[in-house]
Amino acid sequence: MEFLATGQFWVLVALLIFIAILIYLKVPAMLTATLDKRSTEIANELDQARRLREDAEALLASYQQKQIEAMKEAEEIIVQAKAEAERLATEAQANLKTLVERRRQVAEDKIAQAEKQAVQEVRGVAADIAIAAAQKLLAEKVDAAKDATLIESAIGDLSKFH
Repeated sequence: MEFLATGQFWVLVALLIFIAILIYLKVPAMLTATLDKRSTEIANELDQARRLREDAEALLASYQQKQIEAMKEAEEIIVQAKAEAERLATEAQANLKTLVERRRQVAEDKIAQAEKQAVQEVRGVAADIAIAAAQKLLAEKVDAAKDATLIESAIGDLSKFH
């Protein structure tokens, strides 16, 4: 019985007693229950993580779709803005042509009016000069007796017109 005196034997006996106590206290069942509970929690967390990932992917797809729609809308706005700018430029150019034409017409009208006024002034001055020349000429050529005869003749001619 030499093996009873060895330390290894007693360590083996203590280990077997310890295992027996653990089994008696149902430690393996508690350990299994705890591990099963932890396994269930991990499975639930994995399911929740999978659902969250799916929700995140759906949200990402939604935002990507919104981004695509926003880009299309921005492109449409740019196209509309360019068309509006071209329309406004064409309209402004037409308005400018109309304005230039009106101003040209006004200038031509003013020139024509100035020409008419100048012609009238020249005619008036010419008439004044002709009258002055006629008066001078008559004053030099006609004497008082001839004046009286001419006046009587003019008065007679006036009565014919009435």
